[in-house]
Amino acid sequence: MSTEIAGDVLPGAPHPREQDRLFGHAAVEADLLGDFRAGRLPHALLIGGPEGIGKATLAYRLARVVLAGGPEPGAHDLSLSPSHPVFRQVASMSHPDMLVLRRAPEAGEEKIPTIIPAEMVRRVRSFFGATAAAGGWRVCIVDAVDELNAFGANALLKTLEEPPPRALFLLITHAPGNVLATIRSRSRLLRLRALGEGDVLAALDHLSTEIGDLNAAELPAAAQASGGSVRRALTLARGEGMEVRLATLKALDQLPRPRPEDLHALGTRLQGDRADGLDLFVEAVSDYVAAQATHADVPRHRLVRLGEVWEKVRRSATEADVFNLDRKALVFRIFADLAEAVR
Repeated sequence: MSTEIAGDVLPGAPHPREQDRLFGHAAVEADLLGDFRAGRLPHALLIGGPEGIGKATLAYRLARVVLAGGPEPGAHDLSLSPSHPVFRQVASMSHPDMLVLRRAPEAGEEKIPTIIPAEMVRRVRSFFGATAAAGGWRVCIVDAVDELNAFGANALLKTLEEPPPRALFLLITHAPGNVLATIRSRSRLLRLRALGEGDVLAALDHLSTEIGDLNAAELPAAAQASGGSVRRALTLARGEGMEVRLATLKALDQLPRPRPEDLHALGTRLQGDRADGLDLFVEAVSDYVAAQATHADVPRHRLVRLGEVWEKVRRSATEADVFNLDRKALVFRIFADLAEAVR
């Protein structure tokens, strides 16, 4: 189980680079393995899809096979034995031919930066400018490219435009459409779909041996409510995750006139819950706004208002998390805006 503090890991859960299983993407793996064996692997893959569906796990699996010079004999996917030296080096972030760009605290600090610093991205040129230590491929993983600012994106682009031989960029994105167009044009887009409920539940069962605070009785309900995301399912199955979601859905069902006592109860629950609870609250509100916006007969002015409310929800939730603001006041403020938008 990972204890590190970084933007690319769910606290208390194994990091994707430590995982030896991937669920729900067997066909994608088979295609990538075929491309590698045939010498058709592009120099840059833009791996897109919702959060928590296995994008990073897939990236690290491909990186391990490439750095190992190929899969193990008889392999039909991108699996590599956890006892393999390359697996252990990648898991410990010690492989000399792998560079990972992510939001991680500087040495001696605990605060996770909000973006991947441009100074970190500038290491890419020197990394690919050196000879591969193992004499083979060099791999750069960016998790996630959405978290680059304009300076970082342009610094990455310089190497993407003129990649050296046997260089592989694995660029993870939760929103491919928001990635810089010039980066998209120099990458092959690989879209991963949200997982089926059965695959999410299988992943939860697999992870439950490593994560001690999962509520086994909640796993099926968490998988069903996950929207195809193992990350969301894990959050739902830990602590009071399902209770937070159900309390939020209950209040949303009462719009445009939610009961004050239910909002008080929800706010109190969020006050006592860890940061995951706020994430689940925001996700439930997001699902509600999306459902409202996709109604065929929704008038244009309501669409505009719903969009404004959603931006305000995201901004307010971020501020509440960063500045540890009162969660109960946040709940009342958001529901007041939602009530006006749907009235």
